[in-house]
Amino acid sequence: MAKLTIDKNLNTDNTYSRRQASLSSRRPGPLARSLQAATLALAGAALSTQALAEHDVKLGLMLPYSGTYAALGESITNGLKLAIEQEGGSLGGHGVEYVTLDSEANPSKAPQNMSRLVKGDGVDVVIGPVHSGVAMGMLRVAKQTGAITIIPNAGLEAATNQLCMPNVFRTSFSMWQNSYPMGQVAYDQGHRKIVTITWDYAGGKEDLAGFEQAFTDAGGEIVEQILVPFPSTEFQTYLAQIASIAPDAVYTFFAGGGGVGFVRDYAAAGLNDSIPLYGSGFLTDGNLGALGEAANGVQTTMHYAETLDTPQNQAFVSAYQEAYGEAPDTYAVQGYDAGKLLAQAYASIDGEPDREALIAALEAVELDSPRGPVSFSASHHPIQNVYLREVRDGEHHVTSIASEQLEVPDSACPMKS
Repeated sequence: MAKLTIDKNLNTDNTYSRRQASLSSRRPGPLARSLQAATLALAGAALSTQALAEHDVKLGLMLPYSGTYAALGESITNGLKLAIEQEGGSLGGHGVEYVTLDSEANPSKAPQNMSRLVKGDGVDVVIGPVHSGVAMGMLRVAKQTGAITIIPNAGLEAATNQLCMPNVFRTSFSMWQNSYPMGQVAYDQGHRKIVTITWDYAGGKEDLAGFEQAFTDAGGEIVEQILVPFPSTEFQTYLAQIASIAPDAVYTFFAGGGGVGFVRDYAAAGLNDSIPLYGSGFLTDGNLGALGEAANGVQTTMHYAETLDTPQNQAFVSAYQEAYGEAPDTYAVQGYDAGKLLAQAYASIDGEPDREALIAALEAVELDSPRGPVSFSASHHPIQNVYLREVRDGEHHVTSIASEQLEVPDSACPMKS
């Protein structure tokens, strides 16, 4: 069964540790271990299969458990552990040991932290990160060591394109994948001249690029692209600029506190009455309570919505609420699918789950996920639905599938050459 190892960098006094410890089981006691050892010694090679099953799988969780992104790290971890608990707390008959390390969402520490998990703790699989800058450092170590890595959030395009590698998989998204479908949606809804706005950093620019590509290919015009210094949340000057341009609509990428501030300020300026607001799903995800009525009518595209009306999602939402006392979000689904990806892969392996066997098994997995059907491309990126959602009465209501089983551009992936 699963057991929890807390890295010394992790604050064990926080809510995460108390909740997660309750979902983990303990190591076998000394008597149980001695009996196991005696049995194996007597049985020898005839019990090699049993010996294999008693070899724990060590999962290294390199996620933020402090700072701005701590809630995201907790949601991903919750989803991951729920998925594995639903498999009896094991992966292909192997017990599971969790080694958690607080990434602090700090890119400068990423190579050292990744090396610590892989070389120091000897984990079998690394799950992380949230932050795309941290992912860059992790990918360098993954390439050097061959460590199997599952990315449950960071949306940088390069991870499953220019920097793709056989041992790296993603259960989340790319910035392009969530924004590209909205370009066609906005055009189909009658808009021809649009202003785009985001922070001046790589993630925001990648998101805008997807929307702008689809919108201009459809025949629309980007009349202005506004880049706000990161991580400023002072938007009044830019809102005045938008009002003076008077476009047909605005498309934006902001997240977290920036998303809350922008949507609130947009509504307070009265722009939502005359200039519809569109965005990537992260504009409103996790923020609906803070946004209140200011978010009503905002349309976003995303690979998940908590109100998705499918048996798989209803079962997931119910199980998550029972385990953690709150509704799941997109981050929880991404962690959950990382757990189910591992569970299916380990269960399919005949014999010892060495690195090559596990990679081959992971590549073959198809998930019947709460978000809908998910398979993996040659670059190990999820092929998945992207939904059009509208905020009404504090909920994301799915109005359509904006793009069905969307694949990402990955022609620069070395595995495809």
